[in-house]
Amino acid sequence: MSEKKAVRQADKKENFFSRAIAWIAKLPARIAQPFKNMWRELKKVTWPSRADLINYTLIVLAFMIFMGVVIGLLDAGASGLIAMLIG
Repeated sequence: MSEKKAVRQADKKENFFSRAIAWIAKLPARIAQPFKNMWRELKKVTWPSRADLINYTLIVLAFMIFMGVVIGLLDAGASGLIAMLIG
């Protein structure tokens, strides 16, 4: 009976090591796979034209300036209200 246990334990160790070696052997492919997928997806992207890109950039800058003015006015109003309440 102890011989069977010894054989089973030897099989388990062999299975573990063979699985570990297989895992290590597949590791580079598993690391590279997300990058391959990313490259395939980037090939599918429709990039904007130069005119569209300039147009979108100007829209974003105009919106940022507008929001900066709005936030600045709210800040000035809040500062003025606090100054009136304190003094």
